[in-house]
Amino acid sequence: MLPLKKLESLAARYGDIEEMLCRPEIVSDTDRLMKLTKERADLDELVQAFARYREVGEQIADDKEALKDPELRELAEAELPELEKEREELEERLQLLLLPKDPNDERDTILEIRAGTGGEEAALFAADLFRMYSRYAERQGWKVDVTSKSDASAGGFKEIIAVISGDQVYSRLRFEGGVHRVQRVPATESQGRIHTSTATVAVMPEADEVDVAIDDKDLKITKTAASGAGGQHVNTTNSAVNLLHIPTGIMVRSEQERSQHQNLAKAMQILRAKLLEQAQDEQDAAIRDERRNMVGTGERSEKIRTYNYPQNRVTDHRIGLTIHSLDKFVEGEIDDVLGALRASHQAAQLERQSEI
Repeated sequence: MLPLKKLESLAARYGDIEEMLCRPEIVSDTDRLMKLTKERADLDELVQAFARYREVGEQIADDKEALKDPELRELAEAELPELEKEREELEERLQLLLLPKDPNDERDTILEIRAGTGGEEAALFAADLFRMYSRYAERQGWKVDVTSKSDASAGGFKEIIAVISGDQVYSRLRFEGGVHRVQRVPATESQGRIHTSTATVAVMPEADEVDVAIDDKDLKITKTAASGAGGQHVNTTNSAVNLLHIPTGIMVRSEQERSQHQNLAKAMQILRAKLLEQAQDEQDAAIRDERRNMVGTGERSEKIRTYNYPQNRVTDHRIGLTIHSLDKFVEGEIDDVLGALRASHQAAQLERQSEI
């Protein structure tokens, strides 16, 4: 059952905003203009869908009345099934559009990938995951900015952290956090045996400076030489930054930029995201439990998704979805799974709302 009063109120608010945006005093007030423009954009899809819902309802009422007219009955009978089907679809769409939006959905994202169990193969898998997300980001027109990484001796990454910026990044990637498991024959395996390894993924919304207050006295900044490849300049200059937040013990390292100032800015960016996440966890027990379960210990039994190379199969265990196109998936074609995860989350939200 649609909350018609709420929908009508939102439609009225949309009309008020459109009227206000024409006022000279609003146009000259940049901050207020931006806020109202964003609010209108947020309401636009819902208001248009509701307008069509009301229009279809009126057409259905007219056709039901026309059933009494012998001359119009045949036309009305032909139209009604399609109109009623469209109304049902609009009801479902409006229910989803009315779901509360996560305020973090439009934020840029901090992506952390760490090798889990499996030794050298886990580090190689971590690199494969980072490549997969980088390819997906490229398809979306997003920017990927690596802030720090720790290379494994045999290739791959022990850990890699990147900032991904663009449109709706957190909204798309928010369900990727957890233990990812790979099953394949490593290049170093002479007997052709399948090995199982894991990597952990954490996805955090980027925090603005106003979201988290950081006192300078709570920070310990250490300058070191960058550890990655990059020639004589990188290896001999103390451009890398280790940033310790003393009250929480959170340590962040940034070394990919050429200057200490740039690396410090990147480290602060990651620290703010970590502190924002921590604050949210403390405020909401459900979020705290979700985050604690997101990464776990990296043990194979904690998997959220399995990448099975011999069978060219990807299985997301949270929603029981299996696709047989791993070769395309690891090249960044992950929209089908991301969409299914989002749909599952929305269905759970709708179920919770119906219980209230």
